[in-house]
Amino acid sequence: MGVSSFYRNGSRDDSNNVQASERTPLLNASSNGSPDVTFRIPGKSGSGSDPNQEPKKDDLPASLFKVLVKTYGFELLQAHFCKLIYDLLQYVNPVLLGVLINYTKDRQKMEDQGQEWKGFVYASAFFVVSELGSIMFNQNFHIGLSLGMRIKAALIAAVYKKSLTVSNESKKETTVGEIVNLMSVDCQRMQDVTGYLWMLWSAPLQISLALYLLWGTLGPSTLAGLAVMLLLMPLNGLIAAKQRKYQIQQMKFKDQRIKLMTEVLNGMKVLKLYAWEPSFQEKVEEIRQEELKVLRNTAYLNACSTFFWTCAPFFVTLATFATYVLVSESHYLDADKAFVALSLFNLLRFPISLLPMLVSFVVQASVSVKRIGKFLRQDDLDTSSVQYNPDSEDAIRISRGTFTWDKTNPKPTLSDIKVSIPEGKLVAVVGQVGAGKSSLISAMLGEMEKLQGTVTVKSSIAYVPQQAWIQNATVRDNILFGSEHNPRVYDKVIESCALTSDLEILAGGDLTEIGEKGINLSGGQKQRVSLARAVYSDADIYLLDDPLSAVDSHVGKHIFDKVISHKGMLKRKTRILVTHGVHWLPQVDHILVVTDGRISESGSYEELLSHDGVFAQFLKTYLTQDQDEEEDDEDPEIAAIKARILERVDSVTSDTGATSGDEVMASRRRASRSLSRQFSKSGEKLAEKKKEKPKAVDRLTEEEKAEVGKVALSVFLDYFQAIVAAIKARILERVDSVTSDTGATSGDEVMASRRRASRSLSRQFSKSGEKLAEKKKEKPKAVDRLTEEEKAEVGKVALSVFLDYFQAIGILATLAFFFFFACYQGVNVYSSIWLSQWTADSVLQNRSLSNTSEYSDRNEMYLGVYGGLGAVQAILILFYAIIAAIRMVKAAGALHHNMLSNIMRSPMVFFDTTPSGRILNRFSRDVETIDNLIPQQLRSWMSTFFGTVSTIVVISYSTPIFMVVILPLGILYYLIQSYERSKVQYMAIRNLWTWWLSVRLEFLGNLLVLAAAMFAVVSKDVNQSLVGLSVSYALQITGGLNWLVRMTTDLETNIVSVERVKEYTETPTEAAWVNPFRRPSSNWPTEGSVSFIDYKMRYRDGQDPILKGISCTIQGGEKIGIVGRTGAGKSSMTVSLFRLIEALSGSIIIDGTSINDIGLHDLRSRLTILPQDPVLFSGTLRMNLDPFDTYDDATIWRALEHAHLKSFVEGTPNMLQYQCGEGGQNLSVGQRQLVCLARSLLRKTRILVLDEATAAVDMETDDLIQATIRSQFTDCTILTIAHRLNTIMDYDRIMVLASGEIKELDTPSALLENKNSMFYAMAKDANLV
Repeated sequence: MGVSSFYRNGSRDDSNNVQASERTPLLNASSNGSPDVTFRIPGKSGSGSDPNQEPKKDDLPASLFKVLVKTYGFELLQAHFCKLIYDLLQYVNPVLLGVLINYTKDRQKMEDQGQEWKGFVYASAFFVVSELGSIMFNQNFHIGLSLGMRIKAALIAAVYKKSLTVSNESKKETTVGEIVNLMSVDCQRMQDVTGYLWMLWSAPLQISLALYLLWGTLGPSTLAGLAVMLLLMPLNGLIAAKQRKYQIQQMKFKDQRIKLMTEVLNGMKVLKLYAWEPSFQEKVEEIRQEELKVLRNTAYLNACSTFFWTCAPFFVTLATFATYVLVSESHYLDADKAFVALSLFNLLRFPISLLPMLVSFVVQASVSVKRIGKFLRQDDLDTSSVQYNPDSEDAIRISRGTFTWDKTNPKPTLSDIKVSIPEGKLVAVVGQVGAGKSSLISAMLGEMEKLQGTVTVKSSIAYVPQQAWIQNATVRDNILFGSEHNPRVYDKVIESCALTSDLEILAGGDLTEIGEKGINLSGGQKQRVSLARAVYSDADIYLLDDPLSAVDSHVGKHIFDKVISHKGMLKRKTRILVTHGVHWLPQVDHILVVTDGRISESGSYEELLSHDGVFAQFLKTYLTQDQDEEEDDEDPEIAAIKARILERVDSVTSDTGATSGDEVMASRRRASRSLSRQFSKSGEKLAEKKKEKPKAVDRLTEEEKAEVGKVALSVFLDYFQAIVAAIKARILERVDSVTSDTGATSGDEVMASRRRASRSLSRQFSKSGEKLAEKKKEKPKAVDRLTEEEKAEVGKVALSVFLDYFQAIGILATLAFFFFFACYQGVNVYSSIWLSQWTADSVLQNRSLSNTSEYSDRNEMYLGVYGGLGAVQAILILFYAIIAAIRMVKAAGALHHNMLSNIMRSPMVFFDTTPSGRILNRFSRDVETIDNLIPQQLRSWMSTFFGTVSTIVVISYSTPIFMVVILPLGILYYLIQSYERSKVQYMAIRNLWTWWLSVRLEFLGNLLVLAAAMFAVVSKDVNQSLVGLSVSYALQITGGLNWLVRMTTDLETNIVSVERVKEYTETPTEAAWVNPFRRPSSNWPTEGSVSFIDYKMRYRDGQDPILKGISCTIQGGEKIGIVGRTGAGKSSMTVSLFRLIEALSGSIIIDGTSINDIGLHDLRSRLTILPQDPVLFSGTLRMNLDPFDTYDDATIWRALEHAHLKSFVEGTPNMLQYQCGEGGQNLSVGQRQLVCLARSLLRKTRILVLDEATAAVDMETDDLIQATIRSQFTDCTILTIAHRLNTIMDYDRIMVLASGEIKELDTPSALLENKNSMFYAMAKDANLV
């Protein structure tokens, strides 16, 4: 469930003022303008009904189709009514044609009777009927396509909302890839089919009307044509059944492919660091090949369907005419009957040719409706599992609660939970890793399956997850999250969450754009932004899932004091804090101790320490381990608190005999030494500050001019006075607490002294704060953009895009199927001309010869040639259909392969500046368009285009004077179309443009019909056969132009997918993965020495260099700690070592080999990195450790043992074949990082890089990782970007970076001896000296 969901009640109500965009998709997500579709399931949890009530039998299953019909059915009926009027008007024209032919036959008689006006009336009637039909047809399409867009938007909204509320059981059945496909592919199919649903009833109606009128014209001979159609119906049913089967298979493979691509894009940095791109590219290609196999079978079916239904109209015509000639008494097919019948057959051609499209659309839509409906019918999280009661006495209350993540698991995750949290209290949740602390938070949120009990929440909730959720937006947008910007509150939140110094470093301040998943922020910064978002939301209840684990101890203390504690911003709020920091526990109101899914103890800190219980044992275990580690990077106050806690715990546990007297004394001495050590350090620091106050000011002025150069000396003096006052206050408070324990001071005196200290401290800091606030009045910074805007072409689609697609098909293949289709259309036109010659034959017009052999031979000759022309058409269309089917599937496969290969080889800067959703859309929607829509629409366009051209040719042949009209109207047609298309800039208005363009262009087409009819009336030397031929083809002009405009628009709309895919096949790529001429030896590097020689690097063109001429040499086996402020260039050094970013100048030498000379995979596969973010992929645990199957099981088990995961893996059902789930969701954050450690242990190269590897994990996992690194990588060169300075104090050398330069590089002792060194200042800030 999205983190955004938990801010709905806590956020301010003016979120609609914020504009949503591609980078801020969740802002304004619930505005009034968005579709509001609720799909409820009777009787299901979360549906709003009583869960205990038995659902009615006829209510199940819920039908998405019925919901759509009830919601949009009336509007669709309006569109279909217009189509009904159009269909009826279409069959008026053949009747008018018969009347017009009779008029030309009796022209002389009409003129003698003075009734020549009737001819003009008949001709005008053609125009009126055609124009009215055009208006109705276009209105039908306009309503249908607009409605389709609304249905698509509503379904996307429904799927999105459902994805936020789907239950945990249902999440197992639905992958991210499937949800992406539902929104991008299935919802689009619903839009596509909505505009053509009229085909379901219109095609049978048109066929029925045509057959009825044919019966009136040709009599029982019509039954022969009907028989041909009936023979094709079972074939059509078989094709539909097969297509449905293939569609289901294709969508299944598409879901798998998109799921894998989602994970590949999310973990691309890890793939590149480990050189795993070929393995995952192969996995994607394997799924794609299965998908193409199904697509190929579908294409063969479509080829068969195209063959039969393209030939069907002619075969129906041939069968009907042949039967009429053979069985009629006169054996003569006159022009009246032939061309009235031909016009009816031409009308019949349209619905018959639409049948393949109808079958395809209906099959695709039925599959999509089923898939979307199945997803929407899945169980929701039970909304009744958490009851919201504003009158509740407690902020949160859980009574006898039992919860689980998996109903199939017999053991619940949480059992017998009883919690009552009063308003305004600070409650800590503690316990070992895996005890169920985060699950308890999830139970309060309603995210778990509640098996029994009640959960009552009083008011709004804000949630800070263990892994920070960051939007691809600016820092400010991430914090505001749609709320109104209140500068006073905002600045206070920034300061309290320790973000002020970070924003000063960022180029755009809080307007700096954060990349996807916070790629340009450290783990601690992401966590602080996530916390700031929650604090700014101003909720009543705060659920904080260990937000302090990713920050340094002194930063954590700042946040605890300024935000969480009773003195912080949330002091009047209810706070539930999951924490591993036991030193915070004395300051909380209540503590919940979670053990094995149960609350083993609860109470205040004093109550829990009053006896030797689970809590006391937990504290002793943790603090003893912590003392043994001797981590000295803590704040002295924190260390003092820990020492006192340990002494108190020892005294409690010793009372029960659990600890011997010697052990008690030892632990007390240990605590005393720690406390003395910390106090002595504080005293030294205080003395140094007093002695070196002027020198300190000089140092800051010289080394940090950009940050403090404008600050007056008096501000610093006030600042140091505030620090002195703070230390005094701390000492006074400690003395008070110590003396109060011995009874020397009463409770009132203690409180009074604390208040005095607090007032003194507040006065000092407020003075400094006022002066610093004056200094901060600066001009607002411009937004620092990271993500590039998506390219969008406007106007007419370039011809080069079509050429790209034809090139993917193959130029020869393209020419071949265009040639075969043009020949087919030419033969089709000639068959109509042959028919006109047949009806105009003077021998056949002489009825007196009807019983002679010459007459019958002449009829058989015409009929035989007519049938032969039909056979030639069948052969040509078969060749066309087969070539098109095979080559279009090949083109789809080639375009996808080229895009995938290029994406896998793209540099990291491409992924940093391009949202993964944009890339994923290319692989889902655009590939789907190339697979299915473009081939179908290209066939329809070719049929319509050649049909329209052939119509104009026939009319010009039969009525040459028609050329006088067709040429100027054709030029006008082209100019209008080109002008209107050039104005179209956005896809959203393309349907409106199509509607207006169709109305205007069809008006020109109707003028052509009028011209053809008028020329037939006024031309006295034209026989009735040519009149019938000319007007019957002219009647196709309007429909042809109508469909041509629509098909051209649809084809241009969808051919853009080829352009978008092609764009991502041409983006810049990395260097070659393998350089065959400069491959290193198999055991390289043997020593692990690394040299940077005047190395410069920048992330993007136009930016200043991040690393500015770095030069240093690291000996093999040396341990180097890399430190520096945020933005100093620490991570840039590691990405440079792996060549994720190429050098601007200079070089890096590893064991005498320049890394620029060898292939990227030869380099990256010989280095090992333990990254900050633990990234896992869906699949087995073994695949995540060894995707190339390089190592045997024994080696993998050893790596798991050293990574402290062996017992966990042995406890899973399938052990190494254990499925990790998407993104490793089945594992905790700590376990994921340990899996990454096991990867590093498997590779174990001579060079190991640790990039803040423990910044986002709890302290227990941190201890395990540090211990393993010290024991297993003793002979390796280690480069560590330090998260905590104490972890590198025993390293050989320390490298201090600032502004992209190496400021210091020496042993820790040497740097600490120099009190002017930057490292000494950093160690002092971290309380290490």
